[in-house]
Amino acid sequence: MNHSDKPIKTDFTILDPDAISRDAQNWDVKILVVDDDPDVLFATARVVKKGGYQTITAGSGKETLEKIASEMPDLILMDVVMPDIEGPELCRRIKEDPNLKGIYVVLTSGSRVESEQQADGLDSGADGYIARPLTNREFLSRVNAMVRILRAERERDALIIELKKAISEIKQLSGMLPICSHCKKIRDDKGYWSQIENYISAHSDTQFSHGICPECAKKYYPDFNLYDDKRDK
Repeated sequence: MNHSDKPIKTDFTILDPDAISRDAQNWDVKILVVDDDPDVLFATARVVKKGGYQTITAGSGKETLEKIASEMPDLILMDVVMPDIEGPELCRRIKEDPNLKGIYVVLTSGSRVESEQQADGLDSGADGYIARPLTNREFLSRVNAMVRILRAERERDALIIELKKAISEIKQLSGMLPICSHCKKIRDDKGYWSQIENYISAHSDTQFSHGICPECAKKYYPDFNLYDDKRDK
């Protein structure tokens, strides 16, 4: 890329959602655009912002690491050729960090566009590779496609967490239960004896409502006609 000895401003961060025309559905995704060419960086960031994404920028590998630490982007659009740390090496570092490997990284390049070069970039752990030149519309469409994958995998991960939580909360009764032949108490796996309804309630989603059967009604409450004798026969 082009380099200049004079200082250049590479931070074009826009945090105010009202400052740009955006699709509100995309504002939950933060994208870090990385390129050492300030013109390319500005143009790329502008396209991404028009897609409605939170957009931050970095002009070097060092600045990229700083922005990752402070901003934790969801997706990084990273130039392959940079003076301090090249894109594939930076991508490899990100993916090897357990705290950062969930960040999606898409490499971009206008010079390393050959098939083998793109394969090398993907082998570094990149989630995608965009070869330039291409129209702004196609570039944004590729970004949108990657964001759809990102969202789908997040939804899958959230569902897995919910399923694991649900499975951990499921209580089942199985196996052989020691039960007293006289009082009908159940002995649990810790050696304690509990009323059978207490034990079942603690190990399942069953709830009990107490009543009295016809036999017990006649035995314990003989003076009360709690059941119709004809119906009980």
